[in-house]
Amino acid sequence: MKGAVPFFMPVRDSSIIVFLRFYRNFIIFSEEISTMVTKEIFRSVPGILRPFKEYLQSRKITNGDQIVYYGCVGTCTPFVELLAMSMRGMHLEQVFVPLLDESKAKKIIEVPDVGMQVCGDPAQLHPKIIVIMGGMAMPNMPLTKEEVQALIRQHSPVTVIGVCFMSMFEKAGWLDMIAFDLMIDATLDPVTVTKKE
Repeated sequence: MKGAVPFFMPVRDSSIIVFLRFYRNFIIFSEEISTMVTKEIFRSVPGILRPFKEYLQSRKITNGDQIVYYGCVGTCTPFVELLAMSMRGMHLEQVFVPLLDESKAKKIIEVPDVGMQVCGDPAQLHPKIIVIMGGMAMPNMPLTKEEVQALIRQHSPVTVIGVCFMSMFEKAGWLDMIAFDLMIDATLDPVTVTKKE
């Protein structure tokens, strides 16, 4: 595709070697190295939600399985709730943890006429899926990639998904330590603002 400059990055999978191929404005995910067949090209908000949901469906998750999202308060929370919305019909338990403080874990529930919301009810953690949000990799955050890796090992075996914007995991150097089973890296560039003078 014109203007696309791909590069390949190995990630972990339980059964096959998987590569992620990134382009300037979209991501092609989960390509088997033996065939290198592109599954689909994604764009916009559905390009985040659809591969997320399809990948989790492929993991054969069942009713009551738990997805735990780790992210920054405020900035990551709306995106967590958006991801949770895509999973609302699968009867899973979804939980948000601010940064890595699992003592503050809260359930994500569907609120009528609103959508998926992080509520005040505490949650006991037994994740089958862990989602690491890219906001935690931003500069000056009070955590390290080593701490994130230790948390993942604590819950092992577990599927690990990364969701970020603007290649934040790559820029922060997290990819040399954390092997995501799936990573979704979206681009918000440019942002166009129109206003009256």
